Amino acid sequence: MMNFVTGKQLPRRTFLKGAGVTLGLPYLDAMMPAGASREGSEQVDSTRLIAIENAHGCAGSTAWGRTQNLWSPAEVGADFDLGPTSLSPMEAFRDTMTIVSNTDVRMADAFAPPEIGGDHFRSAAAFLTQSNPKQTEGSDIYAGTSLDQLFAHRFGQDTPIPSMQLCIENVQAGGCAYGYTCVYTDAISWASPTEPLPAIRNPRVAFEQLFGAGATAAERTELRIASRSILDKIVGRVAQLRRELDAQDGARMDQYLQNVRELERRIQQVEARNTSGEERELPDAPAGVPDSFSEHMKLMFDLQVIGFETDMTRAFSLKMSRDSSARVYPESGSETPFHPASHHGNVEENILDFAKINEYHASMLPHLLEKLQGVQDGDGTLLDKTMVIFGSPMGDPNVHNHKRCPLLVMGGANGRHVGGLHLMAPDGTPMANVMLTLLHKLGLDDLEHFGDSTGDFVLDYDPFHGRGALSEGPPRR
Repeated sequence: MMNFVTGKQLPRRTFLKGAGVTLGLPYLDAMMPAGASREGSEQVDSTRLIAIENAHGCAGSTAWGRTQNLWSPAEVGADFDLGPTSLSPMEAFRDTMTIVSNTDVRMADAFAPPEIGGDHFRSAAAFLTQSNPKQTEGSDIYAGTSLDQLFAHRFGQDTPIPSMQLCIENVQAGGCAYGYTCVYTDAISWASPTEPLPAIRNPRVAFEQLFGAGATAAERTELRIASRSILDKIVGRVAQLRRELDAQDGARMDQYLQNVRELERRIQQVEARNTSGEERELPDAPAGVPDSFSEHMKLMFDLQVIGFETDMTRAFSLKMSRDSSARVYPESGSETPFHPASHHGNVEENILDFAKINEYHASMLPHLLEKLQGVQDGDGTLLDKTMVIFGSPMGDPNVHNHKRCPLLVMGGANGRHVGGLHLMAPDGTPMANVMLTLLHKLGLDDLEHFGDSTGDFVLDYDPFHGRGALSEGPPRR
């Protein structure tokens, strides 16, 4: 479809620019090549990826918790009941979700006596790399290339931002404990085994990275102090483009601009509240970081959706929590700090208390899925085009093991992932096998191994064995 007024195709990489602001646009009909239909356009057929890591495993990975189905349901296949599990908030999205239970992150284990006890300080780096981080407090760090970065290297190079890394909790520096530098605790995305990628905690910083809000530090400060909108800088360009679009594209652009402004307004409200002089729950956090966990998560999710809608980037990673975190989640119904709650001492009452936190964390995901589902992207929604991975590199945190770790896969991945399943892996299956298969579904079909993978994990239901079928592949190099 052509530009309504000029008869010219609008380039996909159309930006509204002004005074340091660079605002990408959502996919419009005017961006389709002449003679192409919405369904036939390849320009909107890009798969997106979100990888979310959570610390401390889950209550359902404990011996007693497994018998109570505190994480994964009792039933395998498609006919499962989420009611007893910490995943019950996901019921509305069960058809787009695959639960993969009983996989191990062996690369987070201790491989030498000095590494024993250091699980909290290497686990995060092992999650998306499925590699064993080198124990060091110096600059000679070494882990692996993470799943999200393999995807970004292949499919993110033609976007303005190949990938973005976000986090919710504070980032530290220097040594942590047990001989591990804090970079292993802070970074889940690794561009190479020696290149960890720093994560953004402040929604304001992420917003400015996506929209180039201010060419200089002075311009960015001026926008913040005046509580002005980046849209004020591009009023003329917006008006010009509106005249060039048909009614349908104009309405979609207006809705998109309203969404950008609303997101910006929410960030401004957080900053105003946090600089009002009132005592904060997170006194050391930047002004743009909400004290409320759920508010922070929703802002980060909404930023990811807009990043995908404009095709500014196709890959996000999000570190939801930090190992050894003492954060309290009162909205969960538990008053116990996260790390102490995870050390439940095998007391059933304490395990149930920890399960409340697990359920609260899972309850954040529907917001992301709803937002992705609400954005049309060519012949489908962003949820149809996105793969969302959520999991933890730890199993039972009370004993710091990495067996039976929680793992969810959500979204359609451009038709390459079909949800509505609970798959139970054979005992001893590396999580790396599942991630190898996910990489294949993301388009890296030529990848033969990943981390300590031993083969593909078939993300389908085997009615004879009640689990995903496992095929052996090449050994780890």
